[in-house]
Amino acid sequence: MKIGILSRKSSLYSTRRLKEAAVQRGHEAPVIDYLRCYISVASHRPAVIYGGKPLLGFDAVIPRIGASYTFYGTAVVRQFESAETYPLNSSLAISRSRDKLRSLQILASKGIGLPVTGFAHSTKDIDGLIGLVGGAPLVVKLLEGTQGIGVVLCENRKAAESVIEAFRGLDANILVQEFIREADGADLRALVVGDKVVAAMRRRSAPGEFRANLHRGGTAEAVKLTPEERSTAVRSAKALGLGVAGVDMLRSNHGPVVIEVNSSPGLEGIEAASGVDVAGKIIEFIEKNARPGNPRDRIRG
Repeated sequence: MKIGILSRKSSLYSTRRLKEAAVQRGHEAPVIDYLRCYISVASHRPAVIYGGKPLLGFDAVIPRIGASYTFYGTAVVRQFESAETYPLNSSLAISRSRDKLRSLQILASKGIGLPVTGFAHSTKDIDGLIGLVGGAPLVVKLLEGTQGIGVVLCENRKAAESVIEAFRGLDANILVQEFIREADGADLRALVVGDKVVAAMRRRSAPGEFRANLHRGGTAEAVKLTPEERSTAVRSAKALGLGVAGVDMLRSNHGPVVIEVNSSPGLEGIEAASGVDVAGKIIEFIEKNARPGNPRDRIRG
């Protein structure tokens, strides 16, 4: 098979591992910088052009689209889809997952456990918004934030009011969520491939930090998920239409709650913590599913 890896840099761990896994299984796997691609929008001959030449003969593409380039990256993925190339994650699914509010609304409609979440434009009813999530402490998140950036824990009501007013003063869209105290600074990352959780890890925040992201100095270790946690992770990926996803959850007193679903999950931390060849599992999934016209995105929302 010829599998295109859409990534800014071939030296990135996840990109390198995916290429290695594909080559080891006898596939051709060029790395394509999607920002250097341009597209020909035509009725009968849709094309993606790279280095002045059309990209032809691809059986599948693996989108590794950075959050800052979601609009352009998904346009390139969509063009491959127009040419009947199989995408590991469809352009629509990537767009859904990147919109935090939209993804939470879809997950909620499927009955998946979530932290109590509020969203508002006006700061005229901050009291109502804070009361909606049960008061302080609470978490304020920028809709466009990634890797823990733009996530603030407000320990008391005054701090919450100040942070909400500051973000809204910048005309930033924000989510306000209940703080799951019993999670104790740890979250779970489940790596879903198709209809299975293939690897999982527990991430614990650094001292003095409540965010467990590895980019924020957190540590990771292998973890055994409960059947309910596995089911929640798989249902979350399916709800958004993702073939591969990193589903982040917290252990709350009322069961697992999903805080985010990532369409381009990093492989370094979870492969190291779990000892699982996640890249190989992803290539296996492509081998079984890559065919023209599959999948058609049928998710509503």
